[in-house]
Amino acid sequence: MNKRDISTQVAAVTERGSLRPMDLLLNPRSIAFIGASADPSRLGGIAIDHLVKFGFEGKVYPVNPKYQEMHGLQCYPDIESLPEAPDLAVLAIGADMVFPTLVKCHAKGIRAAIIYASGFAEEGEEGARLQQQIADFSREHDMAVCGPNCMGLANLSTGAITAFATIFRDYPPNTGAGHVSLVTQSGNMCAILYVAGYERGIKFNQFINTGNEASIEFAEYLEYLADDPQTHSVIGYLEGLRDGERLIRVSEKFHRAGKALILIKSGETEQGSIAAMSHTASLAGNQAINRAAFRQLGIMQARDPMQLVDVAYLAGMKDRSAGRRIAVASISGAMGGLLTDLLVSAGLEVPVLPQDAQRILKEKAPMLGMVANPIDLTANLYNREGLAAEVFATLVADSNIDTVLVYATGYLLDRIADELIDASRRSGRLFIAIDTGKAKSRDDLERAGIPVFTDVARAVGAMATYLPWREEASRRDHWRALRTEREVATGEKLLLSPRMDEYQTKRLLESHGVPVCAERVARNADEAAAFADMTGFPVALKILSPDIAHKTEAGGVRLHLTNADAVRNAYAEVMDNVRVSQPEAELRGVLVQKMEAGVGELIVGITRDPIFGLSMTVGLGGIFTELFRDVSHRLLPVDETIAHEMLKELRGYKLLTGFRGKPRGDIAAACSAIAAVSTLAMHLDGAINELEINPLLVRAEGDGVVALDALLSTTPVDSNS
Repeated sequence: MNKRDISTQVAAVTERGSLRPMDLLLNPRSIAFIGASADPSRLGGIAIDHLVKFGFEGKVYPVNPKYQEMHGLQCYPDIESLPEAPDLAVLAIGADMVFPTLVKCHAKGIRAAIIYASGFAEEGEEGARLQQQIADFSREHDMAVCGPNCMGLANLSTGAITAFATIFRDYPPNTGAGHVSLVTQSGNMCAILYVAGYERGIKFNQFINTGNEASIEFAEYLEYLADDPQTHSVIGYLEGLRDGERLIRVSEKFHRAGKALILIKSGETEQGSIAAMSHTASLAGNQAINRAAFRQLGIMQARDPMQLVDVAYLAGMKDRSAGRRIAVASISGAMGGLLTDLLVSAGLEVPVLPQDAQRILKEKAPMLGMVANPIDLTANLYNREGLAAEVFATLVADSNIDTVLVYATGYLLDRIADELIDASRRSGRLFIAIDTGKAKSRDDLERAGIPVFTDVARAVGAMATYLPWREEASRRDHWRALRTEREVATGEKLLLSPRMDEYQTKRLLESHGVPVCAERVARNADEAAAFADMTGFPVALKILSPDIAHKTEAGGVRLHLTNADAVRNAYAEVMDNVRVSQPEAELRGVLVQKMEAGVGELIVGITRDPIFGLSMTVGLGGIFTELFRDVSHRLLPVDETIAHEMLKELRGYKLLTGFRGKPRGDIAAACSAIAAVSTLAMHLDGAINELEINPLLVRAEGDGVVALDALLSTTPVDSNS
């Protein structure tokens, strides 16, 4: 097995003791197996068998007092008798023996360990206690501990396989260095993704199963791989994440290094928002925020193992420019039409070629079937030399085309392979081929940077994830720069009353640039009537209480009141209703507001995600929010540019753009108000659970916006912090 010389992996480091524990864990030169087995089918023997079979060039020390030799290696009775402190210890022993053995490893000078055993936090209170022991010990003594309850690791570029994965027998590690690393929280998924990638032709570098993550969390492995020059991209499977802030930092490292990070995220749930005060919280469930966060951070998200490895395969062609606007060139008109339908349904674009481009195609190749896009190459590829080259040259000359998708099977793909390669090389544009036959040129195409798919649906599925990721790089740059700028500019955090009512919340919004409606606080019916007269009819009357988030449900709202008597009667009604429905609520009177009209309504809300922190939800009000959940999400900060992107993502956005003769809404004012909410929320970070404007009324263009209702849920502030 041809592997890199291990010494090159440690660069200029001459003493292993000066390496980080993570280096020893993922790139060991010597490995001890505690609880080693002579049986290659048992847990303590599988990995040793791999090391011997695949020619690991480092030292391997089996530890088991029952044997003097196993797998052709000298066996040692205990840790203390080892001739040196190895880089890594693998603990293939029961859960009850793990902690005392870990202590012995540390005493020997071992700084990294892998724990196979289950029976820890996944098993209840006692298991959680044992796992906490491991976590505390590893942190105190700066040991890198993988697991417990994990399959283990494998550096497939050096053959340092410590995983008890039998799949390596059927799918042996690649010869030479691999460049894709695999990280999963599930051992079975690690095996599944490895096999899927292997069959897709992916060559792996690191194979990492994190297990219970007592010592090292998922994002820490990613951080290591972001800095690893051997790893060019990472794929993985994630169920739960503990450190969102670290993942944000890691994503920046991946971006700077030009590396792709592609994950399957499962275990998402909406249940955490069931008891939330605001509508925003029910809309911004964990699943929605995770997806929005991944998109902002540049983490591609796949839905299944096949799509994951297909996207990783595409990501290996990063030296070509690419985007979502696709030209389809097909030997079959029917397949060209089907591909167009699939691409558009997946959110990609198949733009109609300009008339000049169509004319050129007709002049150069009058026998073509269709030239508008898709382009029907027909069977003339058999008869006309250079036809494909002429078509490709015309397509890449069009600035409205980012990517070229070519469908040509078997012999026909072989016939145009050289033209494909030349067009891709000359243009620097990404060409993708689909071959449902058995073309002999596949390897040549791939070496030239042209990915080849054999399944139409898989090709489109991978493109639908990869191409937008390539196109949205500038947006991610904008958000990263904004985040850095706002973190510096935010300064001292604001301190708030722990029980903010609607009136107080609106004053806070107003002070940060959010327009609010004309309103007064009334303590009795006569005050309410007098204020209504001053404000001008019609008016709305709403209960004012820090304890009542949903006023309508409590019977605390009356609208379209047209005279003083109606206001007095409404005051009595809402007070009576609320005292019955919310008898414990603190009542601070009512708000008297002037009724407003506009083009449309928005909901703008901030919630605190337990992983990623403050996030924003923007949606159209009314049935679009309640029924269709027509919303967009972002991690903070959000400025006017990002706010406009969020609005344009809404299915109902056209209602604000002069749809069917309605006045156009003041979109610029709406974006300004949304950005102001973001700025306020960042000043409140640490003191805010939820902040919501519902609705933010959008008036006609030039007339601005106005917040009609708002709520703020605060968190207790530690006076000693």
